[in-house]
Amino acid sequence: MLGWALFFLIVAVVAAILGFAVLANVAATIAKIVFVVFLVLLVLSLLTGRRARV
Repeated sequence: MLGWALFFLIVAVVAAILGFAVLANVAATIAKIVFVVFLVLLVLSLLTGRRARV
């Protein structure tokens, strides 16, 4: 999931450099959303992590 966020961030940067403002905006928004979802899932997995049965 973090890989997808980085991918869309790179797409946004490249599109901004090439002058595609709308595409850069969309890619940056998608990257932000995917990153937030990643953080939420990370926190949830840390809070409800699997515990070894003894």
